[in-house]
Amino acid sequence: MGGEVRGQELSKIAWEASRTVEARASVEFAWCYWTDVRNWDDPPARFEFRGPFVAGARGLTHLPGQLPLQWFVRDVTRGSSATIEIPADGAAMTFEWRFEPLGEGRTRLTQRIVLQGENAQSYFVYAKALEENLPYGMKRMASAIERALAETLKTHN
Repeated sequence: MGGEVRGQELSKIAWEASRTVEARASVEFAWCYWTDVRNWDDPPARFEFRGPFVAGARGLTHLPGQLPLQWFVRDVTRGSSATIEIPADGAAMTFEWRFEPLGEGRTRLTQRIVLQGENAQSYFVYAKALEENLPYGMKRMASAIERALAETLKTHN
């Protein structure tokens, strides 16, 4: 996946998947944890990101035996949502994250992955792999947020 495509060519959704989980942490804590890319743990992928997590920021995903994938942070609403976009040749894959407070120190995390563009069918194999891993990945993120909160509370007490 490489290159950047926006606008009309990407308007039609070719594939999508979503998953929602709950984390026992405030929305503020969950957001701060997730927007620190150093906390992204998805072996064998390795993530590279510098600077603040704001719209327009760029990062790289390194996978063994492949060229790095460049991605962009899009549509950030601090504390509640953000979209990561990986542009491809005639397509794009977006990862839309939402953080919703549930009260009592809990947060609903939702990730929606969308593949769109005139050449989207060329990337279905990647989309299906992401779909298979999505439930596990979302549970791992919620658990990681909860562990980080527990560690923070332990060190501050």
